[in-house]
Amino acid sequence: MSRPHLRTTRIDLRPMTIEHLPPLHRLDSDPEVMRYLLGRARTPEEIDAFWVPRCVDTAADEAGLGWWVGFHDDSFLGWWDLGRSDSNPDDLLRSGSAEIGWRVERRHWGQGYATEGATTLLRHGFETAGLQLVWAETMAVNAASRSVMRKAGMRYVRTEIRSWEEPIAGADQGEVTYELSHQDWSSAREN
Repeated sequence: MSRPHLRTTRIDLRPMTIEHLPPLHRLDSDPEVMRYLLGRARTPEEIDAFWVPRCVDTAADEAGLGWWVGFHDDSFLGWWDLGRSDSNPDDLLRSGSAEIGWRVERRHWGQGYATEGATTLLRHGFETAGLQLVWAETMAVNAASRSVMRKAGMRYVRTEIRSWEEPIAGADQGEVTYELSHQDWSSAREN
């Protein structure tokens, strides 16, 4: 298996490569997009340091997992990932489970793209990649991402208060984790 090209009604999900670095720069340069991650935009140097290793990472390809960029009619929407915890290229893949994540350009917020892409990756993860569990994390105050998690069928599991070197607004309310099991996914599809 390899990381496939996936399509939804509106989104063309392509495996991320180094050619996608310019729109990733645009995405992470928006302070509102990065609000619940860093509390500010990334600098160009931070963007390169974060994204270049992920753009060239193919370690998860064999499992059909990794990073995707989404386009609608050749307009960049954002990215989605299904893979390692925090999708750090240095971490090992967990057998049977993966973390899911996404980030969408602000001009595309509120149009259902995040949920559509996440739902497609969940289906791929359970039906093709053989995952048994998928989880997602966000700040408790990030209502939009929590809504995507619920719409995608994930259920709230816990809130953790973590220590941060440079906490951002809302960090005192913690990080939430949502999960979806293969069994729950299959049951919901049958109903």
